[in-house]
Formats: sequence, C-alpha cells, structure tokens
Amino acid sequence: MQRFDKALVQDYEETFEGYLTVTVPITRPGVFLYQRQDGTIQMEAKLPDEIFSDYTINSARSKPVTDEHPNEPVTLKNYNRYAKGLSHTDAVVRNFKLYVSMTITDEALIQKIRDGKREISIGFLSDVVPESGSYNGESYEYVQRNLEINHIAIVDQGRAGPEVAIRNDSDAWQLENEGGTNNMPTYKIDGKDYEVDSAVKSFLEAQQARLDTANLKAKDFDTLQGRYDALEVKYQNAEKDLKQAKENNLSADELDAKVQSRVELISGATTFLGDSFDFKGKSEREIKEAVIQKAKPDFKGDGKSDDYIDAFFDATLGRAKQEGFSSTGNNHMFTGDGSSSNKQIEEMKIKRLNMK
Repeated sequence: MQRFDKALVQDYEETFEGYLTVTVPITRPGVFLYQRQDGTIQMEAKLPDEIFSDYTINSARSKPVTDEHPNEPVTLKNYNRYAKGLSHTDAVVRNFKLYVSMTITDEALIQKIRDGKREISIGFLSDVVPESGSYNGESYEYVQRNLEINHIAIVDQGRAGPEVAIRNDSDAWQLENEGGTNNMPTYKIDGKDYEVDSAVKSFLEAQQARLDTANLKAKDFDTLQGRYDALEVKYQNAEKDLKQAKENNLSADELDAKVQSRVELISGATTFLGDSFDFKGKSEREIKEAVIQKAKPDFKGDGKSDDYIDAFFDATLGRAKQEGFSSTGNNHMFTGDGSSSNKQIEEMKIKRLNMK
C-alpha cells in the first residue's frame, strides 16, 4: 500500500552548478489518520522499530526526487519521466526522526522551491497489518510494517502548514485540520488536550517516543532472557541425559563379558535347579540364593552380604564339580555337622575378596 509523509524544506544550499541540496526530516514514530479508497478512515501506527529499522533507513538512500507525487511508483522504466533529483546515502536517525539530504537537479523545480514550494512528502510502500494497540497515548487499529521509501516529492507549500514538518503525513494532516491551518497543535496530558507551540509538542513527543522505545527494548530483553534461561535448563538436562546414557551404555567388550558371565551363571545353576527353573527376570543374587537353598534347604539369605552369597555359591559349584554333586542325588555336600563345608565357604569368600 502506498503512503505519503510530508516535511518542510527550511534550508537549502546552492551548488556551483546551480543545483539545490537540502537536508530534512522525513518521518517519525506516531499514530496517523488515513482515508481508504472507500472513504472510511483508519488509524495507522508507525512504530520506532519499523521506521528506524535498517531496512527503512537504507530505503531512503539514493531515491528519486519528484515534483509532486506521480500516480505510480517510480521505477527504472519511468525514472527519466519523474526524477528531478536524487537523495544522498546519508540517511540517519537524529532527534528521533529519520533525516536524509538530497540534491534537486531540475531547473523548473528549483525555481518553484525558490518561489516557496518547500514541503517534502515521502512516497513509500508498506504492509498495513491489522493490529490494535496504543502508542504515545493514541490508539491505533493498524500498523505499517516493512516501510520502503520509493520517492521523495516536493509539493506545494500551504497544503498542510509548518506543523507537518515535524509530525504528520500529508493526507493525515488534512483530515485533522479541516477547520484551518492557524489552530495551535494540542498535546494530551493525563487525558486532557492542551494547546502548545509546535516546537514544544515536538520535544514532548520525542521524549515520549524515546521512553516508549526504551520500554520496548526492556520488554524484548525480558523475553530474550526468558528464552535464554529456558534454553540453559534444556541444555543442562540434555547434558545430564547424555552423561546418564554414557554411564548406562556398555562397551562391546563389557557387554560380551556380562553375557558370558550370565551364561556361565545359568549353566552352573542349572546343575542344581534343573532345566524347568525359570531364569527370566531373576537377578544374579536371586539365582545364586536359589542354588544355595537347593543344596541347603534351611538356608536364609536375609542379612547376608553379597560377598557371602558369592562365596557360598562358588563353594557349592566347586564341590559339585569335584564330587559330581547334585542336590537331587545321594551325594549331599551338607551332610553331618557341615564344618567342612562352612570352612570351604569361608575360604572361597576370602579368595573372592582378595580377587576384588
């Protein structure tokens, strides 16, 4: 959608060739009235983060200067028809406005400027997005996004008056000032309008705009800080999960060793427990206690250490290998007073502890 901003040419310099060079503010943050093609009026906001973005600032550089607004955007195809000069590459934000200098090279337009035609109106393209809010105490229904300046037009003086040089779009100013151009501008304080000098209003609005921008930056900082903190927690959790995964992840050799140990355990235990015993889900200790209980039915493993259970189990298997023992056969290793077996268990326990 094409829009126009206006400002006033106050000072200009004449070059050696007779060209005119001027430096002017071309836009500032604010809420403005716009009349749509169907005659309805809508409030549109120019927000600081949009008009002071690198995108918009760069778009003010090296753009054609025209005599009044053409009825179409200026392009390579029609540049020679409309262009009467060119803006410079020094677009910059100063005093909370966007400034740029430009040189007028058309003799007829230069003469008009000398005769008093000194208002500058910016033609630009933007995305008008439905978005309600409030800026500087004024409510808006739409926001102008992605502002791209297309041309800078010199327009007739008196259409809007000097007020336009600091605060309004050309079309918007006319809507607000149909009663005449001699009315003093107003500034709203605590909900009440006060008539103030244009320079005073400009200063007050600039201070408010700076405050609004600072608040926006503070809000953005809080948002970014929250995102950073969330990412930091996520990163810490990921590190924790990775560490846990590494601890739980066995190497190929470790896995082979565990599998071999399990196979040997089950193979030895089967001698006592038989093929019908369900080893699934049983821990090493549970299997060893089952073997010991098979060999010594009155055995109770409660309160016994793992070292004791390991030694008892090893002794049971060792005796079985030496004597062909089976818990279901006649050769029972725990007959008699058991002193020999207990001694063997103790020896096996010491041996395992020394190995560790």
